[in-house]
Amino acid sequence: MSAEKDIVLDVQNLKVDIPVSAGMLHPVRGISFSVARGETLCIVGESGCGKSLTSLALMGLLPKNAQRSADRINFLDQDIQNLKEREMARLRGVKMAMIFQEPMTSLNPSYTISNQLEEVYLRHISSNRAEARERAIFLLGKVGISSAESRLGQYPHQLSGGLRQRVMIAMALMCGPDLIIADEPTTALDVTIQAQILHLLAELQADFDMAMILITHDLGIVARVADKVQVMYAGLTVEEGPCEAVFDTPLHPYTSGLLRCIPVPGKTAPGQPLGTVPGIVPNMVGELQGCMFRNRCEHATDVCETLPNSATQLANGHAFTCRLSPDAATRSEGA
Repeated sequence: MSAEKDIVLDVQNLKVDIPVSAGMLHPVRGISFSVARGETLCIVGESGCGKSLTSLALMGLLPKNAQRSADRINFLDQDIQNLKEREMARLRGVKMAMIFQEPMTSLNPSYTISNQLEEVYLRHISSNRAEARERAIFLLGKVGISSAESRLGQYPHQLSGGLRQRVMIAMALMCGPDLIIADEPTTALDVTIQAQILHLLAELQADFDMAMILITHDLGIVARVADKVQVMYAGLTVEEGPCEAVFDTPLHPYTSGLLRCIPVPGKTAPGQPLGTVPGIVPNMVGELQGCMFRNRCEHATDVCETLPNSATQLANGHAFTCRLSPDAATRSEGA
């Protein structure tokens, strides 16, 4: 674990509430985590678990009617949760940047790549357009785009999905941020391009010594890049810990279910059906009680009507929130 002085982001008890016609929606219900410089935290879970809203809450990009609260959101030793919008805008793009899920909708189709990359630099850095252009060419080359200078005059629709995602990564790096939040950056890309993008992110993180939060539903991606894993379900963290510990000894039934859904080389026989997690994420509107996974869990009993008060912490930083003891969870997974 990195030293305390290396912690870039420390979040405690983050919540997001959104008023809807049926009542109050609680998509994020009190999650905590930290990420250090040079470290990758992967937040994983199926669609509807609150992963993307967590990232938007950190960036201050929630919908206007959404309500964010936390005991602490410390970024570079500054509590940012009560910053005014103008103050937050000075951080976004400079100290913290985000790679969005779909580059085609994140890039403006009316402006060239040059316009969009240079705007970030000129907005936040005391510089001129020539320096901004030089920075853009350098980063396009850094993210693996050949003939970088000629690409600057192109529009987003003239680039492939993989190239657009590389442009988004270059844009996030324009001002040298301390934290990158990547929200499913390989969505809609083919497997070969996915691998290239993941390798690129890992290289750039090492080159620029950044902290990274990677949000995904793909455990195959997590296994390749994560230092720490946080498994989210229904707005809560159900399991967290070092990547190797979570994969080798999953302790929450939801984590075990997710892992059964992916093939394992050398273990999963050709044609063998993969596991499933039956059911869907529950409705998060109104007062919520008990373990939200109980209606999908094969181990659920009447005790699960009441959510455990706190996570069970193990010595290596591995923790999970479930009535099962670590021994019982491990035996169940091995069965």
